[in-house]
Amino acid sequence: MITRIFEERLSKIGKNLKSSLIRDLLKYAQVPGAISFGGGAPDPETFPSKELGEIAKEILENEYSFTLQYIPTEGDEELKEEFLKLLDRIYGITDVTKENLLMTTGSQQALDILARIFLDEDSYVIVESPSYLGALNAFYTSFPKFITVPLEEDGMDINYLEKVLKELDERGEIEKVKFIYTVPTFQNPAGVTMSLEKRKALVELAEKYDILIVEDDPYGALYFDEIPPDSIYRLAGKERVILLNTFSKILTPGLRIGVIIADKTIITKAIRAKQSADLCSSGLTQRLAARFLKNYDLFDYLKNIRAVYKEKRDIMIEAMEEYLKPYGARWTKPGGGLFIWIKLPEEYDTMEMLDIAKEKLVFYIPGKAFMVDVENSSAARLSFCLPPKEIIPEGIRRLGEVIVEYRRKKGL
Repeated sequence: MITRIFEERLSKIGKNLKSSLIRDLLKYAQVPGAISFGGGAPDPETFPSKELGEIAKEILENEYSFTLQYIPTEGDEELKEEFLKLLDRIYGITDVTKENLLMTTGSQQALDILARIFLDEDSYVIVESPSYLGALNAFYTSFPKFITVPLEEDGMDINYLEKVLKELDERGEIEKVKFIYTVPTFQNPAGVTMSLEKRKALVELAEKYDILIVEDDPYGALYFDEIPPDSIYRLAGKERVILLNTFSKILTPGLRIGVIIADKTIITKAIRAKQSADLCSSGLTQRLAARFLKNYDLFDYLKNIRAVYKEKRDIMIEAMEEYLKPYGARWTKPGGGLFIWIKLPEEYDTMEMLDIAKEKLVFYIPGKAFMVDVENSSAARLSFCLPPKEIIPEGIRRLGEVIVEYRRKKGL
């Protein structure tokens, strides 16, 4: 009775909230003996815990009036100053000021803020297929209409996008497209990188039809071999692109620091949305990150992280060659980031396979989780960042056993 009454009183947004499959699977991954390729959690052995601990002691003892107090919604001025230097070193972006930055509680809050200030039931939002689950969940709450663009080995299918935009324009609905969302570099979940040619073509289309681009780039600094192409933001500037970034992958997710880089008019609206959500993000963690950037060379630190993840990627791919390729599996080979996208023959359903995977104590994220309105998928996302390198082959071997058992049960 109480449950029924409670559900009757939920708002439309409350009824539309979706659980994150990744969060749900994490509880299973905590079972002793489990091997998880599910979440995108960084390897804790890469965290600069000693350095952060020393900085934390200093700023808590000497700067407690700031670090333990409310701070301006816009964020810590010292962190913003250091981040501007980082933008220059990573992207070659120099045309921004502190007024173009909003520090957020992780990049997930940044996505939520953009959904709140741009999307409603009459909106179209264009996303890649597959696309980042966290972004889809954030956008779902505003009830937009999703337009999905297939993902190719070198990024979004620009020809398909152009066809869609032309059709919307002919129907007089192009103004309903609020933005194109893309993770162009080491994409989550697919691991692919958009080519420079496609980035330029995307900018041309966005300018032709006067559409914003939201460029989400958590992984661009985590390249293994070649430096990624110029960011879309650098190609088009703040008049056309909103750039999202985070410290979760390059420093530590526990700091919960994200950032929106955009035109001042957008930042002003985003600040108001953030004020109603949490007033401000933590001054303690922001000052901690700022002082780390000031005292240490982040790029030297990143060299070690890249080496760790490159080795893990190679170990995973070698194991897949042995245990998964015999069953028709194909996969991407990311040049950086944290994820490999694997595809099995079409008769497989990786969501159904999860029940067997739980029994074998190996975990992944089914491809369906990253797609809009898809009934089933033979794809899955594997993350190589968290498990120790020594157990990655065993996890892939178990995944091979999952495939064998699924084939037996389905008579494949």
